[in-house]
Amino acid sequence: MAMRALLHAPTSPPYFLCHSRLSKTVAAGSLPSVYLFSRRTSIASLRCQSSTTTLETSKYQAKEEGKPDTFEYRVFFFDSAGKKVSPWHDIPLKAGDGLFHFVVEIPKETSAKMEVATEEPHTPIKQDTKKGKLSYNINWNYGLLPQTWEDPSHSNAEVEGAFGDNDPVDVVEIGERRAEIGEVLKVKPLAILAMIDEGELDWKVIAISADDPKASLVNDADDVEKHFPGTLEAIRVWFRDYKIPDGKPANKFGLGNKAAGKDYALKVINETNKFWSSLLTRSTPAGDLSLI
Repeated sequence: MAMRALLHAPTSPPYFLCHSRLSKTVAAGSLPSVYLFSRRTSIASLRCQSSTTTLETSKYQAKEEGKPDTFEYRVFFFDSAGKKVSPWHDIPLKAGDGLFHFVVEIPKETSAKMEVATEEPHTPIKQDTKKGKLSYNINWNYGLLPQTWEDPSHSNAEVEGAFGDNDPVDVVEIGERRAEIGEVLKVKPLAILAMIDEGELDWKVIAISADDPKASLVNDADDVEKHFPGTLEAIRVWFRDYKIPDGKPANKFGLGNKAAGKDYALKVINETNKFWSSLLTRSTPAGDLSLI
């Protein structure tokens, strides 16, 4: 996970704002494919069955705490009873019909660095201001696949033996609409990049929102090249070079230095969901990661 952003986006329906002063509440069953946060149940009943559970929603909200551009700033997720939930652990991975849930951390064409705080209780979204002048200006919506984890104890023989980066799997969503921070979309995986960041494996799933006008036209990497020409290479180059201004080397990529297709992406998603399940059941040590 490299960067996260915060900027207001269009507010017309069916797009749901995540800030407490702007949030809409919505009735169960009224959300086609863009909605907020999952109903929290026990780890055993929801989290460990996540691979076959479709998100159910009643009324959910995200609330800002602290002042933006400070270390104290957080965006917490709440259920209808006012109980905090985790965007990483409590939102099911699968959305049904071959789609997956995607939690937006950085809306496209924004620059402030945001990320899910995996070591804090309820894993809120926080703003990373450690350098104070990060400016990424990413051209796509960016975030994570809930209930996935790149296991740092697992060496991937297909990607130079690299170990996981200890984070959820990242998503680059290539649709036309700028999403909201904290928004949850149903997305269709299309391709995947095996980025190697300072020796760690940091998967980037390229996906498209199920609501995008071109969603029905794209089902694999070849379709992306046809309907979004140059996009896969642009994403690879962007992630290769974005740390260079900070004095760090360019990132590398495995799998032949190019994006693999949908089938490979699904393989990685399923594998990292199993890694996450082992994490939640403590079959794999959690270290400093929060499991609530």
